This record gives sequence, structure tokens and C-alpha cells, in this order.
Amino acid sequence: MQEPQTQHRTCNICEAMCGLIITHDGDQVLSIKADPDDPLSRGHICPKAVALQDFRTDPDRITKPLQKIDGAFVEVEWEDALDFAAEQIRAVQDAHGRDAVGVYLGNPNAHKFGNLMNLPGLVKAIGTSNRYSSATADQIPHHVASIHMLGHPMLIPIPDIDRTDFMVIIGGNPLISNGSMMTAPGFGRRIEELQARGGRVVVIDPRRTETAEKADEHHFIRPETDANLLLAMIHVILAEGLEHTDHLAPLIDGIDVLRTEVAPFTPDHATKSTGINADTIRNLARAFAQAESAVCYSRMGASTQSFGSLCQWATNVLNIITGNFDSQGGAMFTTPALDYVGMTSRKGKARSYPERRSRVSGLPLYNGEFPVSVMAEEMETSGEGQIKALVTVAGNPVLTAPNGRRIDRAMETLDFVMSIDIHLNDTTRHADLILPGTVALEEMIYDIVFHSFAVRNTAAYAPAVFAPPNNNPQEWEIIARLQAKLMGANTIGPAPEQVLTALLARGFHADDVTIPKLEATQGSVDLGPLVPNLSTRLETPEGRIMLAPKVFLDDLPRLLAQGDAQDPERPFVMIGRRQARSHNSWTQNSARLVKGRNRCTLQIHPQDARNLGISDSDSVQVSARVGTIVLPVELTSAMAPGVVSIPQGWGQEKGQLDAATRVQTVSINDLTDDTRVDPVSGNAAFNGVSVALALA
Repeated sequence: MQEPQTQHRTCNICEAMCGLIITHDGDQVLSIKADPDDPLSRGHICPKAVALQDFRTDPDRITKPLQKIDGAFVEVEWEDALDFAAEQIRAVQDAHGRDAVGVYLGNPNAHKFGNLMNLPGLVKAIGTSNRYSSATADQIPHHVASIHMLGHPMLIPIPDIDRTDFMVIIGGNPLISNGSMMTAPGFGRRIEELQARGGRVVVIDPRRTETAEKADEHHFIRPETDANLLLAMIHVILAEGLEHTDHLAPLIDGIDVLRTEVAPFTPDHATKSTGINADTIRNLARAFAQAESAVCYSRMGASTQSFGSLCQWATNVLNIITGNFDSQGGAMFTTPALDYVGMTSRKGKARSYPERRSRVSGLPLYNGEFPVSVMAEEMETSGEGQIKALVTVAGNPVLTAPNGRRIDRAMETLDFVMSIDIHLNDTTRHADLILPGTVALEEMIYDIVFHSFAVRNTAAYAPAVFAPPNNNPQEWEIIARLQAKLMGANTIGPAPEQVLTALLARGFHADDVTIPKLEATQGSVDLGPLVPNLSTRLETPEGRIMLAPKVFLDDLPRLLAQGDAQDPERPFVMIGRRQARSHNSWTQNSARLVKGRNRCTLQIHPQDARNLGISDSDSVQVSARVGTIVLPVELTSAMAPGVVSIPQGWGQEKGQLDAATRVQTVSINDLTDDTRVDPVSGNAAFNGVSVALALA
């Protein structure tokens, strides 16, 4: 045992990047505490950060390669495992073609620098176009809006919450998520600071969330009607001459077209769908336009619905036409030390969108990915391009993708499944080969994606705290070695630290941010507040902001025709919810995160429960088109009448290496419907699912 050592690093479980101080003895963690001096998180921490140690020491963790032989998993050597993987992938492709191998990438990859740098090479080596990820389950509408309006999928506007006077939050709960597509740790404190300087926070949500409880106002809204609200606000601003585009005016195209297209979306029209009073909508629009600075932030509830792309487009439009885009206190753009937009610049390159459409349903491919909603049908439907094998990396789509049990059944038919993962779970149980992944404390950390989404420019690097178990390779090396096997190469590419060094030298802060300087800092480096920079970074072919792209205008008639689609057989509308102690499905193996009361409940308004004869803590059967689950009820007036809520991605299978004795888990995605999507982006419509309730 060594003397206690201390390392400053950021947490990479969720998007918040909270600064941590980790004390360890070289073998085990002694403490994980918040870093009070971190310039972004400022001493904030949540329970998930303390649980980082649990994923390393989890007794159910897979730590040696496992090959399924005669129906049972058997430990094998690394070289044999990689040879087997390459042989099986090529055998499937020799028999059925390159696209017969699908690839699914889970959420943790977004936080793993080495994975992000090496996964594109692996996908290219496999040679398939059947690529999927968690991005099309929750965020692709943001990227689609940025592609068509600004020219690059990662040129994402970020709310400048620390300097705004007025913030409207639609379908987001950043007090719990600490931001999503907006890295803002300690959001509750940020709300308090906004209010202390005389600012105002308004939340629009079918549930009175934890964020809504701290806000100045909360308005219930019917699920899937947010685009009507946004367009009504835009209508009021344009009709009353309240628009002002300020410094961006010379760069904006399409405002006259926009004025014509939003004419039918009046506050009176929006009232019928949203349930929000027309005068309330008018007053909200006027206040937003007349505020010294304002920002509208629309997130999960607005993205994961049938009109997700319209919501994100309209959110950008609202910020732009009120002079709150690329300006202090509005929606701004980071200048990160590692400039991912510049690194993947598309300026001067001819591109058409969507890039392709899926083979069966014809849903769009963006950023080289098909929507995860079509993955099951691509396995089930015969013909050229049918998926006959699947490679998953840190992903569990059976629990986190819509209609997960359909994916579960489809995976049973595959010729070969390989997973890089740390658990046997609902997805990896299908694997013919599991390669054990590494966890956060065994990897270097530089959060390339979320520094790009942060409400303040910072940079943070830290090396691995511990070595992987059994002298295993890190995940990036597993990916690189498999790529080399597929390509017949004898060597792999450079280590992540070498790549990071080269990329930092090309970024916005090359002189101030290097790995040695970051290591010497003992924590995050403060690179200052967000600054206006859009005029030099636009990547549209015209070099202008496209306010009214045809792809969104063409979808407006569908929204205008939206009526009361209540299903008499399934009269309730289901939405998801985020919880501070949970992140998708994989954190459910941490005892410290799942202890205490059961938080996987169906929340329902007390009056709705009384009408059904349901009492608090009763078990209720929830039925949707695709399936049925049973879980306990939680009565709360925080739910809008007619709306119920279940946590997203709940469940983790513990210690069940024998498939015959596996534990069935409760998942909202046994109810979500893979045929319900946003047709513009292909994003899954998790929210707004019609369900029926009955006592179990």
C-alpha cells in the first residue's frame, strides 16, 4: 500500500463535468470529494461522482474476455478473443455483405477521449454503413437544427445562464441533469444567482420538476405540443414588430419567409393544443423579446418527441429574432481548447442532408448514423443490407432504446454478437464474445464533447488513477487492436495523450493549454466566459444563418394538423424523467446509488389515481401498444392531469452469468414505441406514448 495520493479530475458519468478531488492509496479509493476551486462546478457534486469507485470494484464486473461456447461463457485469452472477433465479423460479411454487421455505440463513449478518437477507425475498418448510437435516442434534433441553420452538427448554441436576465426552460430539468446539451453543474445555485440579480426563470413542462420548483413560474403543457408554443411566441414577436436581430442582422437569411410560415400559429391556435392560456403565451413572448437579455433552452421533453426537430429549430429562431443569439446572456458558442468543430470542419465541402435513408422505413441518416428506432427492423427484414451481426461498445439498447424487447428478440436471430462492456446485461447476454471494458478511474480524462457544450470555457485533463484489472488493455486499445486485426495491420495508432497533445496545439487556446500545463494546474483551467464568435465559425455554404430551412418548413403542415390524438383505449400520456441517482441503465449496479426507497415508480396525479381506484404504493399495470409492465404508483400533484411518468432506462441485471436464471428488469422501453419518431431527424419519440393503467 502506498502513501495516500490526491488527484484532481472531472467526473465523466454525466455531462456536468464536476470537478473532483480523489484521494487513493494506489490500490483503492479513500475519498471522492467536490473540488471547491473548480471554475465550472464551483464545489458542486452529486451522488454519481462518489459512485465512480463502485464501477471499478463491482463484484459483477467482467474482467476477462468471455467467449460463449456451447451456450456458456468461458474465459479466453486476449489474442484469441480478438482473432475470434475479426474472423466472425469477416465471415458474416463474406456471406452477407459489408452492411450485414451493425455497430451500436452507447452513451459512455461520448466521455471517453480514446474511444472517440478510435471508434471511427473501427467502423471504417468494418466497412459497414449500419451504425447506430444513443445520440438518436435523445439529441439528434439539436444536431439537425445546427446542420441546416449553421452548417455543422456540433456548432451547438449554449445558454449563457450566468449572465442572462430571463431564461425559459422547455422540457428540461437541469437541476437534476446539471444540464444536457448544456454543461452547467450546480444549476440550482445558478438559478439562485440569476434570481438574485433580478432575473426570471420560467419552466414549461408536463411535470412540475425539481427545476420548476425553484423557478419563478411553471406552466403545465400537454406532451408533444411544445413546437406550437414556440411558434406562437415567434408569431407574436413578428406580428407585433418586437424582433431585433442586432449584430447578426447582416448574416441572417429567411426572416420574411419565416414571417409568412408562422402566420397560422397564433396564440389562440397554440392554446387548443398546449392547454396554456393565449394571453399567457402573448405575455411570455413579449417579456422574452423585451428583456435586456434572454435565452430559451429546450431539452429532453422537447427533443424526444414526434416534433423534436421543429422544437430545436424554433428554439434557435426565437433566440435569433430577439437578438439573443451569439450575444451575452443569450444562446452562445464555446471556444474550447480542443475545437471539435474546427477539427471536423465542413466548410467548402458539398454535402446533402439527410446523407442517406434507412433500408426498411426510409428514416434519415445524419452524422453517419441511422436512428436506433430502426435497428430491430433492420435485423428482422431480409434482403441486401440486413443486419446479421452486431458489435456494441458500452451500450445497452435493450434497456435504453425504444421497444427494447423487440431488439431483444431480434438479437436472438443474429449470427454473431460482440460487446465491449463491463457487465452482463440485457444486451450483452446475447453476445458470443464479451471484451471487458475499462472504467473512468482507469482511463485518462479529457471531455472533448462536453467542454464544447459548457456554459463557461474550461479545460481539464488527468491521467488514469488505477491500472485496469488483470493487466487488461484500456478500451481505446481494444478498439484499436480490433481495427488492426480487421485491416491485417501489425501496429495500432498513437495513444490518446499523443493525439490530445496534437489537437490542443490547433485549438483556441494553444499557448495556454497543454497537457503539462493542465497537469500542473491540479484541476480545471479557467478559459473565461463565452464570447461572441459565430460570424467567423458559420459553416453553411452561404456563410450565413439560415433562419427558414426548407426541411423544417416542409414539416409545419404536419404540426398544424396536430389535433387531440387521445387514444380512448389508452387515455394517459406517458413521459420519462431524470433522477439524480441514476444515469440510463448502467449506474444501477452501484449499491450506494440504488439503496433506499424504490425510485422506479409511476408518477400520477392524485385525481387521476382516485378516478381509477388506485392508491399510493399500489402496483399498477401499464400497457402500451408494444408491451406491458408492472410497477408501484407514486401519487403527486407535480404531474399534469392525464400525464404519467416513469424513469428512463431503469434496471440492471446483477450477477446472472447463466442466461437461464437471468433477472427480468423493469424498463420504460418495454412500453416506448419504435414506430413513433420525429420524421425529420429520426429521433425516437419517447415522450407522448399513449398508455392504459389498471391495478395489478
